[in-house]
Amino acid sequence: MRKNRKNNELREIKFTHNYTKNALGSVLVEFGDTKVITTASVDIGKPKWMDKEDKRGWITAEYSLLPASTNTRVARERSKVSGRTHEIQRLIGRSLRACVDLEKMTDVTITIDADVIQADGGTRCASICGGFVALQDAVQKLIDNGTLTESPIKEPLAAVSAGIVEGEIRLDLEYEEDSTADVDSNIVLTKSGKIVEFQTTAEGHTLTKQQMDEIFNVAQDGINKIINMY
Repeated sequence: MRKNRKNNELREIKFTHNYTKNALGSVLVEFGDTKVITTASVDIGKPKWMDKEDKRGWITAEYSLLPASTNTRVARERSKVSGRTHEIQRLIGRSLRACVDLEKMTDVTITIDADVIQADGGTRCASICGGFVALQDAVQKLIDNGTLTESPIKEPLAAVSAGIVEGEIRLDLEYEEDSTADVDSNIVLTKSGKIVEFQTTAEGHTLTKQQMDEIFNVAQDGINKIINMY
């Protein structure tokens, strides 16, 4: 556990662009031993539920743990997704929409797919980071081919986990830490520090306002470092 990392230190993070050839944006994102393939697929047109007069485009997301991504096989969710999967998909989608001006991508729908091929904690945060990079790559190609006249991305964003483990505030939790944490947090922030998500849950313990502030501060520092890797 921790593998000689300091409490405020991120795991080794890597983004491999153009990981697959068919999606406009495709990225293998690695947070230590957590590995997620994120792709951005583009459809011209708006979702069926959107009013015809609505000038916005849309960004949505799907998330999946692949069968061999954990130490025991995960069954494929073929007909109905679990509550956890639904929650994570909504988190990824609303996070990416938060950093985009949807009115600048009229009649364009972008779907971010996040497929976890190896899970060791922080899969939703890695999916958001990889999803943003895939989105950014896809947007540039849409500008290059004339579909978009300008980038709708207002500013970058990133996500990271943090928590309290054995009384210590730690950044970017691995699975062993996450599964035993007294407090578990997932934080999504924009580059300018605006909060998209600050989800904090205590398990069997409580936390103070000071500890919550310390979790936020260590997460913000980590997020700034991740954004600088894009």
